Amino acid sequence: MKVVFLDRDGVINIERGEYTFRVEDFKIVDGLFDALQHLQEKGFRFIVITNQGGISKQIYNHSDVISVHSYMYEQFKAAGIDLLDVYYCPHHAFREKCICRKPDSLMLEKAIAKYDVDQSRSYFVGDSRRDVLAAEKAGVKGVKVTANDSLMNYLQQII
Repeated sequence: MKVVFLDRDGVINIERGEYTFRVEDFKIVDGLFDALQHLQEKGFRFIVITNQGGISKQIYNHSDVISVHSYMYEQFKAAGIDLLDVYYCPHHAFREKCICRKPDSLMLEKAIAKYDVDQSRSYFVGDSRRDVLAAEKAGVKGVKVTANDSLMNYLQQII
């Protein structure tokens, strides 16, 4: 299976410069679903990989993240996009050490194993250097986008 892994904040939803943990603050980036529809037609599947360190900092909790992700799944489904799975790391580097938080690659590695992902034909689209580093560690190509930019501008790197 070939997969496009997607960072959440700044790729799927608008990067607000602060934690997004309420559904009412979760705004889809313009053009996202058009880009994903194009990729889906080319046989790609989608998995979200996201750091959610606000949990560790006690700014919000797992229930908040689950609510936002449920809403996100609904938006994907309504747009005709099949979202395979969502992986999130609740840790923060200032509070504890882990190997799941990007730029480490455990979330990607778990998804690759679970879904038998062909790493040579898969990509990780993120808006930070840590996303690209996580991709490299997991053996997939990293694509760095400008925060809140349309993925349509980056399709040539993927297809």
